[in-house]
Amino acid sequence: MIDQIDALEGKLALLLERYKALRDENNRLRQQAVAMENSNKQLSERLNEARGRLESLFNKIPD
Repeated sequence: MIDQIDALEGKLALLLERYKALRDENNRLRQQAVAMENSNKQLSERLNEARGRLESLFNKIPD
C-alpha cells in the first residue's frame, strides 16, 4: 500500500512539473505572439506608407 502511495506521489509530482513547464511555455508563446503581432502591425504601416509614396510618384510622372 505504501509503495502504491509513493508511486502515486511520484506521478503527481511529475504531473505538476510538466504542468508548470507547459504553463511557462504557454506564457512565453503568448508573449511571442503579442510581439509578432506588434511587428506585423508596424510592417503593415510601413508598407502602406511606401505604397502611398509610390502612388504619389506615379501620379507625378507625365503621361
